Amino acid sequence: MDLNLLLGYLGLGLMLALAGIGSCYGTTIAGNAAEGALKKDASKSAGYMILSAMPASQGLYGFVAFMTAETVSAANGLQMFGMGLCVGLVFLISAIRQGQVCANGIAGIGQGYDVFSKTLIFAVFPELYAIVALAGVFLISGAVVA
Repeated sequence: MDLNLLLGYLGLGLMLALAGIGSCYGTTIAGNAAEGALKKDASKSAGYMILSAMPASQGLYGFVAFMTAETVSAANGLQMFGMGLCVGLVFLISAIRQGQVCANGIAGIGQGYDVFSKTLIFAVFPELYAIVALAGVFLISGAVVA
């Protein structure tokens, strides 16, 4: 097998895997906070659930990026590796940091503060970088290096 093909497929795998790993970490960070907040105020469980689910979107972005990326060839294998690694890292870090933002909001809600809508706004900021990275996949996939 050509090294460029191997690197290309590895890059696409990293993009999908890192996005999924980030979503797993992010949702469990927020989910752990939700479990603690439920013990204090179970009446706000819908808000806890919404905030806990937010970091899962990066896993979906990783799947969309994986499905829409250019077909790997010997000519673009290194390009696909670089794209997959960089975009995957953005998805990973974005999901983890978003989970931490949501966990802090959940803890605040559990303590009686009215911070649900403000937390949603703050949680959108790390999401923005995942969206920009997803847009980058479309741009990079269209610019095949010969």
